[in-house]
Amino acid sequence: MLAAGFSVLPPCLAQVRDISPATAPASSIADGNEKHLIENPALTGVRRPLYRLRKSDVVEIHFTLSPEFDQTLTIQPDGYIALKHAGDLFAEGLTMPDLRQSVVALYGVFLHDPEVSIILKDFEKPFFLAGGQVARPGKYELRSPTTVAEAVAIAGGFTEQAKHSQVVLFRKLLDGVVETHVLNVKSMLASRNLEEDVDLKPGDMLFVPQNRISKIRKYLPASSLSTFFTPAQF
Repeated sequence: MLAAGFSVLPPCLAQVRDISPATAPASSIADGNEKHLIENPALTGVRRPLYRLRKSDVVEIHFTLSPEFDQTLTIQPDGYIALKHAGDLFAEGLTMPDLRQSVVALYGVFLHDPEVSIILKDFEKPFFLAGGQVARPGKYELRSPTTVAEAVAIAGGFTEQAKHSQVVLFRKLLDGVVETHVLNVKSMLASRNLEEDVDLKPGDMLFVPQNRISKIRKYLPASSLSTFFTPAQF
């Protein structure tokens, strides 16, 4: 079963996540960071959000009527791309339609109604991270829909020291905003009920903590362990 989930948010943003554009007063979403947060797919629950560009992504820009301006660009570590004859453009976080609109606006200064098409050529493949008490901690590609239980299996399964009942899922929503869930994978697997098995999203991190027995095992004789703990505790 899914244990209690909780969110870690800066105090100033704690209430923003509960505001929906449909019900919030216009003044509450009118400006600044709040508007950006409310429109963010991770907070609004948009089911199929458009991909947003990231650092090191590669885009091809083609001009139908002016091929001399065609170019292939990589988003730099500072988030900018350097457009030929048009200067720098901050591209990180833009969707492809957003980027096209910005490119058209910049080149429209000296080209008449430029026809622009943009292709995303390379991007960071979706991934998840598995750490703590799994057999093979590391970074894994998220090639298809994957649940927490499946991700643990991909990472080699739990070690003997794993605390199956408190697997922690970290999910980054924005810079400085991380959502966490504590999952009782042990109970879920024991009941053979996978309906509550959480689907991973790109960038998620799973951390499997160490159980209490393994923490003190080296200090106690093996015969003494059953005196202090019972398997049901874990």
